Amino acid sequence: MPGAQGVTLGRAARSFLGRDDLDAETIRSYGQTLRRLCLTLGDQTPLASLTADQVARAFAMAWGEAAAKTWNRHRSAVRSFGAWTSSDHLAAGLDRRAETRPRTETIGSAQLQALWSRPDLPLRERTLWRLLHESAAGVRTVLSLNVEDLDLDDRRARAGDTWVSWRSGTARLLPDLVGGRTRGPLFLADRRPGPSRTPARADLCPETGRGRLSYERAEYLFKQATKPLEPAGNGYTLRQLKRRT
Repeated sequence: MPGAQGVTLGRAARSFLGRDDLDAETIRSYGQTLRRLCLTLGDQTPLASLTADQVARAFAMAWGEAAAKTWNRHRSAVRSFGAWTSSDHLAAGLDRRAETRPRTETIGSAQLQALWSRPDLPLRERTLWRLLHESAAGVRTVLSLNVEDLDLDDRRARAGDTWVSWRSGTARLLPDLVGGRTRGPLFLADRRPGPSRTPARADLCPETGRGRLSYERAEYLFKQATKPLEPAGNGYTLRQLKRRT
């Protein structure tokens, strides 16, 4: 289909969405964009006759007042479609819009104090949450730390090309969490993985056989633990542990 002569916009769109290398979510998202373009520009319009100005006008009609994230998502679909059909010019009139992320509300000091004072929390969770709060590092960055990356004396750990640093609360907990281990993920899953879910070597502790704690599991446990503290009863997210600056 790419580069075919005489093909219509509708036929090209159907072929593009019918590829085997697109997952269901991508097909759904790209399909929304291309269906709207086909309705606006004409399903039987020859693909080769379309211009960037026509696509830009169709975008302005359909998504001119949409949020930047929505505009950029549809723009990305047209860029992918244009690249696949050798029609890269179709997106030439579509500038990317700047997206602004809403500010993440941090957890209040009273809620944090209530969390830190709970005696029933497992050592792994207490250490992870303290480290996230004191370092202000990203959740995935902290979960990616290995025991061999730690510099306990200087209260820091190597994370790729940067350092993650912490304060006294984390410093008191880390030695017990490490527990004599010398290698492997710092934060470990609760149990060893089953035979069908063997982690990559870098995510497996060579001393305990347990895998690295996943982001999804860590997030779930934090939301469950903080439901009584969050006003709406939904629990907080790990990103909200960052200190106020």
